[in-house]
Amino acid sequence: MTSPDGGTGGDVCFASIAELGRGLGSGELTSVEIVTAALERIAELDAEGPSVRSVLAVEPGALGEATARDDERRAGRVRGPLHGVPILVKDNIETRGALGASAGSLALLGVATEGDAPCVARLREAGAILLGKTNLSEWANFRSRHAVSGWSAVGGQTRNPHALDRSPGGSSSGSGAAVAAGLASLALGTETDGSIVCPAALNGVVGLKPTHGLVPSGGVVPLAPSQDCVGPLGRSVADVALALDALVPAGSGVPASGYAVHATPTSLDGVRIGVARMQYSGACPSADGLFEEALAAASAAGAILVDPADIPTAGELAAFADEMVVLSFELHDSLDRYLAARAGGRDAGPRSLAEVVALNDAHAERELRLFGQDLFLEALGTTGLSSPLYLEALERNRARARNRGLDAAFASSSADVLMMVTTGPAWPIDQLNGDPSVVISSSPAAVAGYPTLSLPIGAVSGLPVGASLVGRPFSEPTLLRVAAGLEREIGVVLRPSFRPTVPID
Repeated sequence: MTSPDGGTGGDVCFASIAELGRGLGSGELTSVEIVTAALERIAELDAEGPSVRSVLAVEPGALGEATARDDERRAGRVRGPLHGVPILVKDNIETRGALGASAGSLALLGVATEGDAPCVARLREAGAILLGKTNLSEWANFRSRHAVSGWSAVGGQTRNPHALDRSPGGSSSGSGAAVAAGLASLALGTETDGSIVCPAALNGVVGLKPTHGLVPSGGVVPLAPSQDCVGPLGRSVADVALALDALVPAGSGVPASGYAVHATPTSLDGVRIGVARMQYSGACPSADGLFEEALAAASAAGAILVDPADIPTAGELAAFADEMVVLSFELHDSLDRYLAARAGGRDAGPRSLAEVVALNDAHAERELRLFGQDLFLEALGTTGLSSPLYLEALERNRARARNRGLDAAFASSSADVLMMVTTGPAWPIDQLNGDPSVVISSSPAAVAGYPTLSLPIGAVSGLPVGASLVGRPFSEPTLLRVAAGLEREIGVVLRPSFRPTVPID
């Protein structure tokens, strides 16, 4: 089976989870066939050289798992919509067996973990098949201010499948690029601030950062536990909703109906969408134009636009000062705890952030050849979570994001969701200077711990642009319902072209 871009398995690998389920249920497809097509596509489109390089490692037992799921189906046991569906998992999330969780760093490469992180275990219980681990911005993009999104010492440089010289965003770079490239229908990412919604937007897929704490984050290499979240990336709102149904444990505020039912496109009539322009519009006229078209489509479908519904503290949050303090303190504390507790004895790798820094220095020719570890060094200078400096920054930052920020915007607009540009089109990869300074709208929801979803709204010169929806805490059903309605009205379907570059007129 050949896709328009020349890769194998195109029809299967770009199918939705519902389409795969129908094929599996009718007997037209088997899980072995789906996994085989995905593995062939990874080998063909994601290998060494100027390719996407989104998959850091393939799970050696994937075909065996597919056989087992097919056997279960034939025996009449179907675990749910994800039964027999291959998924990819960001490589800062622990998985049992040989793959572990490297965080993209040589420090953790080959270090065994005790088993699956709870989020992975839940997906396996739902019948999903681990296809492999995705590359990421090393250490979740918090090692240096001059980092290159999508680069890790273990996986090299992930590239945007829409134009291979463009950034895939970070830090869930491989997860976003792999879904866009048709390597899997679904991937897991993590976000501390922007790491799901940014790669979702730049790669033209849907990314959901749930309410903080809704999805278990145990077994994830930590950055800042007060903000760290696990969430799905997929090619449709319905697909990420199906993933959320599997990821969220019972009794965690899950609606009785689950989440997927809310991702069925329904009328937007009467839905109040607050338009957050301040700080997030004006940076990229072409992205703003697509945003206006999306708003017009929502309005034509009956949505009530409250325009503007600005977040009063958006500019303060963009300054990032208090958030940097919080992240530095929490990284030092949480990473020391995590590394000290990892299994493996003498083979467990470094047991503290200080040992990671020393290992990076010892392997500078690979680890530090593109950028340093200034953020790690700053974090080493922090003095624990009882420090007044940390506690005061945390309190200021939360108030800035919650009651003075998103809560104020929701109260003044009576909006069901807030909507803004996620970020502009993907920037050129620059391994000499690192990522440029770009405007991204992730911080309010990330710091507040509120849910946010990035949805494709079009493309500029073939480069995707996304819009973000932000909801109140645990309002995922509303967020999914509005996103599914917008998805239907906007009607954007983006397929990658794997161009070497974007022509400039």
